[in-house]
Amino acid sequence: MNSTPTNRLVLVVRADPVICGHSGEARNLAETAMERGFDEVRIITWPIDRLVEAGLPLKPLDGVLEYGPGIVVERPEPVGDYRVPDGRYLAGITGRLVELFTDGVPTVCMSLYLSPHTIAVADALRVAEGTGLDVDVVTIAEAVGSDVTNVVRACVAQGRLGAAAHVLEAYLSSDVCVAVSEYTKALIIAAAEEIDAQHGTRYAARCRALVEVSYPAIDSHAYLDLEQAKLTETLAARRLTKDGYVLFLSRLARAKGVDDLITGFAMSRARDSTRLVIAGRGPEADELHAFAAASGIGDRVDFLDDVDDAEKPYLMAGAAAYALPSKPRPEFVETFGIALVEKMLAGGGPVITTITGGIGEAVGEHAMIVDVEDPVGIAAAIDRAVTMDPDERHRWEHRARTHALQFDRGAVFDRLFARVDAARYGSAMAS
Repeated sequence: MNSTPTNRLVLVVRADPVICGHSGEARNLAETAMERGFDEVRIITWPIDRLVEAGLPLKPLDGVLEYGPGIVVERPEPVGDYRVPDGRYLAGITGRLVELFTDGVPTVCMSLYLSPHTIAVADALRVAEGTGLDVDVVTIAEAVGSDVTNVVRACVAQGRLGAAAHVLEAYLSSDVCVAVSEYTKALIIAAAEEIDAQHGTRYAARCRALVEVSYPAIDSHAYLDLEQAKLTETLAARRLTKDGYVLFLSRLARAKGVDDLITGFAMSRARDSTRLVIAGRGPEADELHAFAAASGIGDRVDFLDDVDDAEKPYLMAGAAAYALPSKPRPEFVETFGIALVEKMLAGGGPVITTITGGIGEAVGEHAMIVDVEDPVGIAAAIDRAVTMDPDERHRWEHRARTHALQFDRGAVFDRLFARVDAARYGSAMAS
């Protein structure tokens, strides 16, 4: 890395070790940026102890993969004392962004999650420009969905304009505004329409004009051409056999349909010949352990809470099927489905899922679709998957992988940064 960078990317996100697809997306964008000519990438994120205090599901710290050369992860310390509760941490992030924006290095700054990351970027840019120092920054704001459901839609339900306006103004002030799926874009516009109807604002028209779709960036190379010897070794270490288990690998929460999956597996014929592997951590882990124990098939269910990034592709590739029967809940709707695409890249048995939120955009026509909250349908899909003949399975696998390759991080990065170039050079020509 040069001692003085000339082209910097800053990513503001809940980064590793958080179990979240968009944490992985930030890593993929960072690695691709270094391949595309950026000479420095900085990921600005939260102190580990704060992530733990917030109750977010975290990967084992010793299992997080190293970032490539030139990528620096910063976790700014809080500013102030106990009398400024959560604002201390946001002040640390915003203050560090001001420093980066005013050090003379041309910078692209991308925030994932509008609240609080895009808000922090917008505040930092306003402050940086107010210093009178040279500022050369292009901003990208990516709405991932839960930032809208958690803040803007809550404001709609409660008739509160202020917090919703704070989020939407920060978002729409960005040079490039993107959403992770068409579903997410529609969600944003619908919430803006309700805000407009309640308060006489004009957010919906601005969202329609400015927001574009940029699908999550996924590292396809981590899931392609897996070593067969390593696959055998990985499964043996878990006392699993290839095609001998149905896999769930995601956050442990009812919104992911884990309870429906357990019930469906208990109803399937496959339960006698396969195991159900539930990998991940989450807020409802204890409840789901108890649910599995009471299901009558507890001895056929394995919970894994220590799967790291290196092991994940092999567990996916060895499964007879991968099931994520997500269901919409007030606190969460699946706005894309990154893990589904990863599974389609890894190969192995088919994906079993629901058409909820943006999942249809992730899987196209290349998954077994069941109804929401339909354990009977899940059981039938599992039985079909585990009895699929090799030729049909190969065809299914090939079509799914071909579809999933459109989300490769290089292609996603290039499409996104073509918009950045248009924003940067378009504004330069206008001035």
